[in-house]
Amino acid sequence: MREIINIQVGQAGNQVGESFWEALLLEHGLDKSGQYTGDNRQQLERLDVYFSEIEGYSRFVPRSIQVDLESGVTNRLRSGPLGGLFRPDTYINGENGAGNNFAKGHYTEGAELIDSILEVLRKQVEQCEAMQGFQLIHSLGGGSGSGLGSLLLAKLREEAPDRMLATFSVFPSPKVSDTVVEPYNTVLSLHQLVDNTDMTICVDNEALYDVTHRLNPQAQPEFHQLNRLIAQVMTGVSTTFRFPGQLNGDMRKMALNLIPFPRMHFLTPSVAPLISLGSQAYQSLSVQELTNSLFDRKNTLVACNPSFGRYLTAATIYRGNISSQEAQTAVQALQNKNSASFVDWIPDNISISLCDVPPPGLKQFATGLGNS
Repeated sequence: MREIINIQVGQAGNQVGESFWEALLLEHGLDKSGQYTGDNRQQLERLDVYFSEIEGYSRFVPRSIQVDLESGVTNRLRSGPLGGLFRPDTYINGENGAGNNFAKGHYTEGAELIDSILEVLRKQVEQCEAMQGFQLIHSLGGGSGSGLGSLLLAKLREEAPDRMLATFSVFPSPKVSDTVVEPYNTVLSLHQLVDNTDMTICVDNEALYDVTHRLNPQAQPEFHQLNRLIAQVMTGVSTTFRFPGQLNGDMRKMALNLIPFPRMHFLTPSVAPLISLGSQAYQSLSVQELTNSLFDRKNTLVACNPSFGRYLTAATIYRGNISSQEAQTAVQALQNKNSASFVDWIPDNISISLCDVPPPGLKQFATGLGNS
């Protein structure tokens, strides 16, 4: 059933991954031990995309492995609220750490660990019926996320050239961290992303910081808030893999609609509505407002100005009670109004996906992916 195996690497990767799995548990009616407590059949229909069932125990465990070059992060995950959710043999860690050094993650510490990571991945793949691919969560600023993450991508491309490889890559920013080597780690891992992935969804710490600060100007943004925003993007992008819906039913179809040339697969995500937790119940947007928000710089999770370039392609993923007619009208109106922002040599270059299951606590939600 078109399974996806999740790989989270490094401190940032594991912390974002934890937020992602918390969101998935909530959406699919599972408790923190993996038992089903929901009341909607749709929650179970495609649950096996990200979860495998332990026979005889009516319990679901994530198709995921948690990797780091030091034990601190994986130990915190083990002892945290989701500690009992993952299989014990899917935690893999080194002892010495990468010390924010790409070379240690890629050539020394990481290279020593790579065979045991591939062995655990092989076991996960054997439990799948028709795996569609892997998704990697990592940051490009740290040593493990950049060095070991890019090494793992190269090995996976070698071992499974016909499977999809998608990454959620967190780009560094001086606003959130002041580690001086972060730009070097990023530059060193970027060519691996160009060569070895099919789809890279970029998330930028600076944009996350600005969005979080805008939602709550009184408080200093914290990492768990930034991680929750990334998890929102991830659950939004994977909606049509996990629930019945129209269009983009799997990773390959999504990539086909978004990527005109294989190497140009770096996508900028956006979400709408962007509102603070307390005011969700009081704010309602029309489908046109939701669509316009997805292409607004303030809702984009990469600190760039889309108006300086042109969109080659884009995808809009709507959740909630939205008809295809409403969505198509809204997208058409947006394109007519901003025709200069879209290339004219790719017709119908905004794909529309619909899913009638909204996120918990919201009536409607939309996620956008742009290739510009």
